[in-house]
Amino acid sequence: MQIYLDYSATTPTRKEAIAVMQTILTQQWGNPSSLHEWGQRAATVIEQARVQVAGLINAASPESIVFTSGGTEADNLAIMGVARLYAVPQHLIISSVEHSAISETARFLETWGWEVTRLSVDVKGRVNPLDLKAALRHNTVLVSIIYGQSEVGTVQPIAELGKIVRSYGALFHTDAVQVAGRLPIDVQQLPVDLLSLSSHKIYGPQGAGALYVRPGVELISLLGGGGQEMGLRSGTQAVPIIAGFGVAAELAAEELATETPRLIKLRDRAFAQLAEIPGLIPTGDVCDRLPHHVSMCLENADGEKLSGKTLVRQLNLAGIGISAGAACHSGKLSPSPILLAMGYSEKAALGGIRITLGRDTTEADIDWTVMVLKQVLQRLTPDLSLVKR
Repeated sequence: MQIYLDYSATTPTRKEAIAVMQTILTQQWGNPSSLHEWGQRAATVIEQARVQVAGLINAASPESIVFTSGGTEADNLAIMGVARLYAVPQHLIISSVEHSAISETARFLETWGWEVTRLSVDVKGRVNPLDLKAALRHNTVLVSIIYGQSEVGTVQPIAELGKIVRSYGALFHTDAVQVAGRLPIDVQQLPVDLLSLSSHKIYGPQGAGALYVRPGVELISLLGGGGQEMGLRSGTQAVPIIAGFGVAAELAAEELATETPRLIKLRDRAFAQLAEIPGLIPTGDVCDRLPHHVSMCLENADGEKLSGKTLVRQLNLAGIGISAGAACHSGKLSPSPILLAMGYSEKAALGGIRITLGRDTTEADIDWTVMVLKQVLQRLTPDLSLVKR
């Protein structure tokens, strides 16, 4: 039996996206910047995909969608594209639970003299809007808060945070890579100026992403070249991959009303069964949470015999794919920085695991995975009872 439960890492490319990519590769392979018929056919493909991706987030203007190589580049374009507008370093605010595409870029800006405030979060991983309000300064030019946290599943109060930022006149960016296609996003209502997306999180191909740029917001491109993508992302567009992204985005929007409640039901089933296993603690916000996301940590992780990585390896041997939050650097296991930021001990932060669900996940997959996890923990920690009293 093979059970894939790591949909927050990547999703399998859906057959409809593969089909359109094959068509593009064989019939519409021109350079979209060329003026002849071959180029214009490819350009039409790009613009159709732009409309499809815009539709996923209800963007009024398709031209507000800038295609990138993925979510990481979209995040970098948002942060650095704003930063490069200023000759003198300014102030940036992020949360302490950002994806590394944001946190590492902020760290780089600090070497340029920028001041960076990292907002703390509570034990659920949520930013307090009052903390954001207190952190804003006269020279705050950009705030970036992740929408849905990929490791613990917490969904931030983006609408409330965005209103605060807008009232101060700064720009607001959110990394919505984990949210798009799983929860409704309406950028006409949401007070965001910049929003990052990724194709391979919504059953599109790897290698494509997008940055929504609210009309009127100015950025400076990171790449010099031919000025493609409204001058914000030079380089010949990857037409087949972008076409696959567009199809995946359109289908994700169509399926949202049925797939989201189905995932929530499966997610809650998993949490209910995992609650019976001693030593496992739910992480993240149980209520304000990504619909496909289940995360726990081991209360007694030691980094050697028992850790999140241990469980990933053990379940992999049983044909089940999940992921862990702790990272291995130079042979030494490091605790999850996200769990540490949420107030967990280093020991507990070594034991984070993530189970994320998708279109192919069934109730039987959940039941089997929980059973296997119980067996693994019983073997690794035989002194613990497997049923909570």
